[in-house]
Amino acid sequence: MNPDGPVSRLRDLADDRGQITVFVVVITALVVLFAGLAVDGGLALAAKIRALGEAQEAARAGAQAIDLSAYRANGTVRLEPDQARALARRYLAAVGDTGTVTATEQMVTVAVTVRQPTQLLQAAGIEELTVTSSGTARPRHGVTTPEP
Repeated sequence: MNPDGPVSRLRDLADDRGQITVFVVVITALVVLFAGLAVDGGLALAAKIRALGEAQEAARAGAQAIDLSAYRANGTVRLEPDQARALARRYLAAVGDTGTVTATEQMVTVAVTVRQPTQLLQAAGIEELTVTSSGTARPRHGVTTPEP
């Protein structure tokens, strides 16, 4: 019990004003940040999976650029790199993405970069997340079963 009585007790209570408000503001900010990580992290993961699929499909499109003269002459399956790059870029343009395409006579590699706008992390100043995925394809002769 306080020996000074109720007046001193009111003075003690007045010294604690505002402490709960700071606590609530900090906790609310943390909850929004964690929710932002969950929501925007999920959106970024979905964007990465979409970019991976598009990179793989673009690489497959490029791997169709087989050098027909070499194939007809001696059965050699190889790519025409310039045509392979053009086919892969055409696929990327058709789906509305951009990326880098490299091609050799043996394979086509496509890297797709997607910028995913954030929903909740904008409150923390993060406007977008950037994800990158790549895919590679090789031409095959007489494929009858999938590779392991």
